[in-house]
Amino acid sequence: MPKLTSTTNSALSFNIGDFGTLTQALDYAARGETGFNFFTSRGDLQAILTYSALRDGAIQLARGLAGADLPRGARVALVADTSPEFVRFFFACQYAGLIPVPLPLPVNLGGRESYLRQLRRMTERAGARMAVAPAALADYLRESLDGLDVPMIGAHGDFDDLPRTGDPRPFGADEACYIQYSSGSTRLPRGVAISQRAASANCNAIIRHGLDVRPGDRCASWLPLYHDMGLVGFCLAPILSQLSVDYIATSDFARRPLSWLKVLSSAGGTLSFSPSFGYDLCVRRAAKMPLDDIDLSSWRVAGIGGDMIRADVLARFAETFAGAGFRAASFLASYGMAESTLAVSFAELDAGIRTDGSAPAPADAGTRNGAANGHRHVNGVGTRNGAANGHANGHAGGAVNGHRRARVYVVCGRPLAGHRIEVRDDAGGRLPDRRIGRIFVQGPSVMAGYHDDPQGTAEVLDDRGWLNTGDMGYLVDGDLVVTGRSKDLIILNGRNIWPQDVEWAVEQLPSLRTGDVAAFSVADDPVGETVVVAVQCRVADAAARQALRREIAAVVRISAGVDCNVVLVPPRGLPHTSSGKLIRTQARANYLAGAYDAPAPVRHGPAEPAPAVSAGK
Repeated sequence: MPKLTSTTNSALSFNIGDFGTLTQALDYAARGETGFNFFTSRGDLQAILTYSALRDGAIQLARGLAGADLPRGARVALVADTSPEFVRFFFACQYAGLIPVPLPLPVNLGGRESYLRQLRRMTERAGARMAVAPAALADYLRESLDGLDVPMIGAHGDFDDLPRTGDPRPFGADEACYIQYSSGSTRLPRGVAISQRAASANCNAIIRHGLDVRPGDRCASWLPLYHDMGLVGFCLAPILSQLSVDYIATSDFARRPLSWLKVLSSAGGTLSFSPSFGYDLCVRRAAKMPLDDIDLSSWRVAGIGGDMIRADVLARFAETFAGAGFRAASFLASYGMAESTLAVSFAELDAGIRTDGSAPAPADAGTRNGAANGHRHVNGVGTRNGAANGHANGHAGGAVNGHRRARVYVVCGRPLAGHRIEVRDDAGGRLPDRRIGRIFVQGPSVMAGYHDDPQGTAEVLDDRGWLNTGDMGYLVDGDLVVTGRSKDLIILNGRNIWPQDVEWAVEQLPSLRTGDVAAFSVADDPVGETVVVAVQCRVADAAARQALRREIAAVVRISAGVDCNVVLVPPRGLPHTSSGKLIRTQARANYLAGAYDAPAPVRHGPAEPAPAVSAGK
């Protein structure tokens, strides 16, 4: 039976921020007793990989890779399962002077053909000379890459017998580190080229500025290692700070969300992150299971990132798990993206979720809703402004005044040390506080560019190193507030409607879940622009489906002041990225292609009363 790796090193000094490359960091961490731990879906320890064993195994494999006629800087596609084998291959590439390219796992078995196409497209775009997968997916990989010029394809174990004739040739601080495919929420995924310097800068800033990592900290994660938050936040950064990590496979978390909390509890984890939907899954499961064996009192930083942050979801989580020792002040909002390695900004530690009760106007849209009400938080979790006709309590904030709601956003904090954030209008002019515009980021964590895509790089990076994130938001006294993706904004009759407002309002219906709703607009001549709300539906009865359509339309009319087309799609019918983000542009394309049913709009006359909607789920 394996024994959990130590939380602290008995004879190795705690060292953060002194490493210019990943191999330098692992060389140091390997002198201690900490490392990675891999758990089953039931929370049982399955395997350990100390940093000492990781370094030894990676160097031995690197000797084989370096002697395998792969030129320095060649790309190696790695299907990134949560396993010791993936981590060993990733670091073997670092020692061998090869560039690892983490690739996603299949989301579900029903998407087999789509997954094969995805593997092929990513591997081909990366120009990989070698491709590796866990044994269970090796045949998928071979089938996907059939006919491509990839000389070496196989499972992890297929490469253990390579003659160890090469010498390690690790990357220097000014060289490449890895290629991270972006999540692709508004476009085809692009390969983000991250340098050693950028990876080290982001990890060091996370460790020192974002999390204030200290001796005795311990990480827990279910996040996929092919996504930037999982790879950088819970694989690379812990090595640069010699922290142990307790892993649960992403697929196991999806089946048993509370396994995450059980591992945190049993191992005494202090640092762990999730998108909002992960916290929501735990709340839902907790309603059906006893929590007597969960103790979350050691959880110092409960981070949120990866998508728009749901303060209502976090408030429910804090309430549900308060009896298990969870502190709402542990919540830490953040903002980041693969193009900036991972993190861009963090909120204040030990302050919980802060919200800004404002409705600032976009830079190009008048002064619609006046000034802000300022920051506020209660018991660490941001509160909302009352209810609207029994609705919106804990949802989008504010009371309905006619068809307008005072927006409330989660504050994502200040930029990392050494980094800058600007909010600009469409002409590139810098905007003052509380004016919504496009978010730009500059700093040592910003990518070198997209791999083999100079045009794509030029679209988002200027010659001064400023990155156009594609997101919109505003600044308040140096703190960043993110309002949404610029391409997702719905503009109807001169009004700006954030699609997530519509989605979150509809998701409050008892029969729906987080991630069940996509809102977007389409041209609908001669009417003009029309709002479409696509909803994953789990009922088959025709009368129940029609009643759900009417209820959804009523909620949209209350929350956004617009009529809409409601279309019902089957479970898992809406597209999501590897990190769980809804891909609205793809949902819109599916709708236009006729993939979803498209009934006539459900409209209410002005005198018809709208039903009250519960804020709970």
